[in-house]
Amino acid sequence: HLLQCAGLRILIDCGMFQGRQHTDEENARAFGFEPSEIDVLLLTHAHLDHCGRIPLLVKRGFKGEIICTAPTRDLAELIMMDSAKIQEEDAARATRQRRRQGKSPITPLYTIPDVLAALKRFGRVVAYEEPLKISEGVDARFINAGHILGAASVVIDAVEEGKSRRIVFSGDIGNRGHQLLPHPTPPPTADYVVVESTYGDRQHRPLDGSIKELLEAVRETLSRGGNVIIPTFALERTQEVLFYLAKGIDEDVFAANTPVFLDSPMAISATEIFRAHPEGFRDHLRRGMSRGADPFVLPGLRLTRDVVDSILINRVRGGAIIMAGSGMCTGGRVRHHMKQNIWRKECSIVFVGFAALGTLARDIIDGAKSVRLQGKDMPVNAKIYTINGFSAHADQQELLDWLGTTGKPRMTFLVHGERDGGMEGLRQELERKGLPVRCPELHEVVDL
Repeated sequence: HLLQCAGLRILIDCGMFQGRQHTDEENARAFGFEPSEIDVLLLTHAHLDHCGRIPLLVKRGFKGEIICTAPTRDLAELIMMDSAKIQEEDAARATRQRRRQGKSPITPLYTIPDVLAALKRFGRVVAYEEPLKISEGVDARFINAGHILGAASVVIDAVEEGKSRRIVFSGDIGNRGHQLLPHPTPPPTADYVVVESTYGDRQHRPLDGSIKELLEAVRETLSRGGNVIIPTFALERTQEVLFYLAKGIDEDVFAANTPVFLDSPMAISATEIFRAHPEGFRDHLRRGMSRGADPFVLPGLRLTRDVVDSILINRVRGGAIIMAGSGMCTGGRVRHHMKQNIWRKECSIVFVGFAALGTLARDIIDGAKSVRLQGKDMPVNAKIYTINGFSAHADQQELLDWLGTTGKPRMTFLVHGERDGGMEGLRQELERKGLPVRCPELHEVVDL
């Protein structure tokens, strides 16, 4: 979102398009504004769909300051570096194919040097509730969004030509059931609100039931002598699952010495960043971490960064939990582990995150009898679990509760949702309350 006020041009987030058919073309298109004219970028959190095009923004001329929380700064570096590596690898692969066809090479959207240049634009690091002076007439405040570590909603108070406006940008709002992070901070009354609507049309199932289902799936599989394969997203979901597995050991659901392989260099690095920022956790966890407790350590946890160590996991024929990316099984080491285990009836594949249409994870969830892995058709004989209660996004009622503290804004803008799904569901509920609502189009300009 681009906010123009008091002579400033303020960008809120700069993320990548994801999950659609033509995302490469969409991500490479012009921004719809001149990057060199942006004065400051306020980054709400480090997910790719919020920070993923920052290196491209800098590459195309942005020379302003990027402001965010400390955890977001560290996590954004990890996410953007990984994205650049993927961009470079994909471009190199496509270029090899095109050269065989006598075609011109493919240029990556951005490279690792582009990320290093972008990191130099990161300036002030802010704490939640800390007053932030952007310029004369423009003040901001980051409040806890409860979505992932360091995630924030942004409150902007602007004065221009004697007129004052308060605009709240939600970023992504967290699920109140989250056991690691504090609940989202209720926003203040506002003139305008820009709010996400990912799950604006539904309620989440209770988290306790999902945790119980996860631990029961692990217990049953280990009792059969099989391996548990958990495709995981490196950021947030991995750390949540480790936390819940530790809880399972404390409750004697499975043995403390059960081997748990975290086979994802990116997830290992993300977990290290989580440990470095205890200020982002719930009070009791923060106090425990200050005394040396680690919420992400299990007695049998084994971290495998090296490819050779990853391959050696093949020798483990049963009795282990293997966590690896990618969460949707579109790539990464999890595909290798699935090839070794998906055909075995004693094993289980446990999905704990969203799976987009067209991904391998979604095919398996939808009941595929066989899948192609590393050039071979493999029968799906393992038991498949789909556990949907671990969402990091607020559901409809949580969104309505969050919006309830903003008073009666002149307009609430719904973004970050499917137009015929979350966005439409939330729009109907807000209009039922008599609140003015707008679902803006890309590049639409609104006078506040």
